[in-house]
Amino acid sequence: MVEATVVEWKKAVGDRVTQGEIVAAIQTDKVEAEVVAPASGTLIEILVQTDEDAKVGQALGRIRPD
Repeated sequence: MVEATVVEWKKAVGDRVTQGEIVAAIQTDKVEAEVVAPASGTLIEILVQTDEDAKVGQALGRIRPD
């Protein structure tokens, strides 16, 4: 897998998230997967919008820790 497309954000900027919570769904040419929050805090920025592609390892958003 080289890149994936963000198909849905389940959280919006300003929403509180907890570590391990599903925050987005991505799709490759073979599979759809869920992205979980790596930390608890507030989603402060979405860097890759719905229907945009992201490279493997690229940050999709930013969470401000509590």
